Amino acid sequence: MSARNRELLALIPVALLVTAGFAAVLIVESNQLGNLSVLYGVYFLALCLITHLVIRRRLPDADPFLFPLVALLAAFGMVMIYRIDDGLARDQANWFVLGLVLFAATIVFLRDYEVLERYRYVIATVGIGLLLLPRLPGIGAQTNDAYLSIQFGSLSFQPTELAKICIIVFLASYLREKREVLVVGARRIAGITFPPLKHLGPLLVVWGASMVMLVFIRDLGSSLMFFAAFLALLYVATARISFVIIGMTMFVVGAWFFANTVGHVQERFDIWLDPFDKADSAGYQIAQSMFAQADGGLTGRGLGEALLQLPAVSPACAADFPNCGAILPAPHTDFIYAVIVNELGLFGAAAVVMIYGMIAARGFKTAIIADDGFSKLLATGLTTVLALQAFVIIGGVTRVIPLTGVTLPFISYGGSSIIANFVILALLLMISDKARRRVREQNEAYEAEYA
Repeated sequence: MSARNRELLALIPVALLVTAGFAAVLIVESNQLGNLSVLYGVYFLALCLITHLVIRRRLPDADPFLFPLVALLAAFGMVMIYRIDDGLARDQANWFVLGLVLFAATIVFLRDYEVLERYRYVIATVGIGLLLLPRLPGIGAQTNDAYLSIQFGSLSFQPTELAKICIIVFLASYLREKREVLVVGARRIAGITFPPLKHLGPLLVVWGASMVMLVFIRDLGSSLMFFAAFLALLYVATARISFVIIGMTMFVVGAWFFANTVGHVQERFDIWLDPFDKADSAGYQIAQSMFAQADGGLTGRGLGEALLQLPAVSPACAADFPNCGAILPAPHTDFIYAVIVNELGLFGAAAVVMIYGMIAARGFKTAIIADDGFSKLLATGLTTVLALQAFVIIGGVTRVIPLTGVTLPFISYGGSSIIANFVILALLLMISDKARRRVREQNEAYEAEYA
């Protein structure tokens, strides 16, 4: 069976999942089952089939499992958001369509992704500009003490989502060119290999940028995500674990310093260490998240059964405490994973984590079979940043690491995240198509020679 036929076959259970998920939510909410769930399933399958035809036409040799796995996450996310708020679900469906349009546009109009390497400094400048946009007066918007988005009327957008693509493209291009210099010119001091000082600049610049994000933009999640992705690329480019250890040490020292000197960073760490100390104020979200996950048990309460809002709230409580009416604040964004655990239990939550793991595995396999340095590093960086984003938000909700404001890729509500992650998927499929086509041609040539 060809790769594209396997992809097509894998999309069928995704559509069935959407239909079953919407049916379950409708039964819980209205005690009746109509044609609406079937219509949602058909609509979702039609969108996926159109996208599949684009991939079949433009990228016939691309990985057959990446798109179905992403479609599965997106379907699951829309079901969960519909369960929380049907108005938000309609908005998310519109963003999903726009994400697919930009996905197809990236494949059709970019054609050769290697052209990005020529404009790495322009792309890096655009990425830095996107990171700083939320702090510009007039358009910058503050969310939970972090400057994450820009506001144009009623439309809100998180430029960090697109900035991560720009930064990864620049790092992949730069390290592809400097990898040999970093290895050959390295010196060993006290048993530790250090890169040459004149080429240590990018490491210091990226470290400094992550610290600026930690303090100036107050975005702990993106700071961790960018720097960890850079270290992953640095290791793949040089195969020197000592460089990674140096980088990790720099980040830990910087984070520890700012955690003890900058108020909002220190508060994040304090809440992480003991959310129940301020369970009626700053630690309310984390505390309620832990209770919700514990309440889910192994199998969960069932779709639509999580209690997200109190039935009635006294005016005095609402005036004194902004989260008074919410059992679990921000269930459609930051804490959608807690809703998943509560309604589907540990088994359902583990299945979501496994899907992210499979996407990461397919992405890293693409990097392994790629035949040039830029493709390898770009596939590694894009896969790493996607996997790290999932880890950062899931780790924050489960208190593995301090909570941050990033979204759960393809599941959480948010148009900027959907759009950026579909562009990442398009780039991964383009790299995969080129690498797998080369492997196929080599195999065909070998079979023809020894036939």
